[in-house]
Amino acid sequence: MSLTIRPAAECRYDVVSLGEVMLRLDPGEGRIRTTRQFRAWEGGGEYNVARGLRRAFGQRAAVVTALADNEVGRLVEDFILQGGVDTQFIKWVPYDGIGREVRNGLNFTERGFGVRGAVGVSDRGNTATSQLKPGDIDWDHLFGGLGVRWLHTGGIFAALSESTAEVVVEAVTAAKKHGTVVSYDLNYRPSLWKSIGGQAKAQEVNKAIAGHIDVMIGNEEDFTASLGFEVEGVDENLSDLDISKFQSMIATASAAYPNFQVIGNTLRTVHSASDNDWGAIAWSKEEGFAQATHRPHLEILDRVGGGDSFASGLIFGLLEGEPLSTAVEYGAAHGALAMTTPGDTTMVTKAEVLKLAGGGSARVDR
Repeated sequence: MSLTIRPAAECRYDVVSLGEVMLRLDPGEGRIRTTRQFRAWEGGGEYNVARGLRRAFGQRAAVVTALADNEVGRLVEDFILQGGVDTQFIKWVPYDGIGREVRNGLNFTERGFGVRGAVGVSDRGNTATSQLKPGDIDWDHLFGGLGVRWLHTGGIFAALSESTAEVVVEAVTAAKKHGTVVSYDLNYRPSLWKSIGGQAKAQEVNKAIAGHIDVMIGNEEDFTASLGFEVEGVDENLSDLDISKFQSMIATASAAYPNFQVIGNTLRTVHSASDNDWGAIAWSKEEGFAQATHRPHLEILDRVGGGDSFASGLIFGLLEGEPLSTAVEYGAAHGALAMTTPGDTTMVTKAEVLKLAGGGSARVDR
């Protein structure tokens, strides 16, 4: 593998994520608009990856984020602590009493079922994390003094404000200086970009960041909207994905950004909210292409976080020095399993991932 990963013995952390952690409010089988109760979780595109690496794969993890110091922020912190992720790099911002100056993000999420698709309603304007700016975090202490093997961040955090995009560049530059591998999930969300310039702004920001990234992750929409690489003739309504189209896109991306050592791409065909075809492909400079087991008509309970769980499984394989073909199987298996449980974050064990990645079934374990 072309990645050079720092030895675990010289690092405090195996993985650190940079991104916002929101309070997810889930009406379960009902609708946001009619529910009288919510189940509370924590979640965030970048954070979910570190938490998955900690809980499913036993890696030492921390999160860099910011929270308003009130009861909601402390609830989010409690969830993070339950996930085993180190909280010492949370920047606590004094709360003004009503959220005029700073607040914590909320994410109302319907899982969807059958013909009713999943729905997400984010309430995250003016959050503490969106106000992070260069100079707020001592990156040299984190990456140099303490030591980190892997940094993961992504396009959701970069979209929150002009300053968060600058923080991403600051963080990945410092990480590279100290020999930390950097991964980035494009995670294009139209709702985050539509009021600040849409796809054009997304491409401006993500292209500036892409030149610093070792491992780039996304799906076909992410690469198209965020980096401008078209996947001709493929959309999520096709039941038979033409893998050569994705291989062509990845080849184009790797030529445009020679710093990419690995590219991971999830493949999803949506038949209904609870019936998806699911798979993944990956590419590395040394090993070329590898395709995970494709799982047609995978039954979905909650699709949110499936891509993040793919990323954590892929990263675990790479951290362990496994061949790319094994790493992408870990990612696809972890994503498939994570979508069988509610919430953004994984409830999966490493043994379950290894069993499914090795061809295991859903027979009862006794």
